[in-house]
Amino acid sequence: MHIPRPFEPDESSVRDLLANMGAADLVTMTPRGLAATPLPFQHDPGSGERGALLGHMARSNGHWREPAQGEALVIVRGPEAYVTPSWYPTKAEHHRVVPTWNYVTAHVYGRLVVHDDPAWVERQIRGLTDRHEADSATPWSVDQAPAQFVERQLRAVVGVEVVISRVEAKFKLSQNQPPENIDGVIEGLRARGRPDDAAVAALVRAHRDA
Repeated sequence: MHIPRPFEPDESSVRDLLANMGAADLVTMTPRGLAATPLPFQHDPGSGERGALLGHMARSNGHWREPAQGEALVIVRGPEAYVTPSWYPTKAEHHRVVPTWNYVTAHVYGRLVVHDDPAWVERQIRGLTDRHEADSATPWSVDQAPAQFVERQLRAVVGVEVVISRVEAKFKLSQNQPPENIDGVIEGLRARGRPDDAAVAALVRAHRDA
């Protein structure tokens, strides 16, 4: 991934992105070519030297049966937003401005391990569920479902683990703009109010103040 110096995040920012990741794209090279599957992952920083991404997929999905050639890639995405040059005060001065896109992403590389093991899958699903239910006023747990039903569901999926070898991350948040333009982007995003705008505005401000 091309990462200009202004958009290089620090390790803390990358850890936060992985800790709060949702669905991401698992991509592997197989004997038949590239295969990709979007999956909800959770980051396990204590697994191995660099951590691991843990997930599961339907047993009926042939992706897990295909031997992975070389490293697997997981594409993690954070919030993103279109940035109009109309938000730049410098536009009124010289008009040498263009639209752009602010976004946060990480490319996580590693060795793909398949866990065709109901006990492993159950631990992974419980951990993933507990994490996403934590903010609910009435959190759901696996134990609320009938045991036999859970057993059938577990047999219908397999676990996947990407043992991380390296991470390339990019936080493109207007860091290459002068301060007045950065402030204009923050104000513009807050006023527009599209789904990711508030989150991107907060990240732009955090990286401006860092």
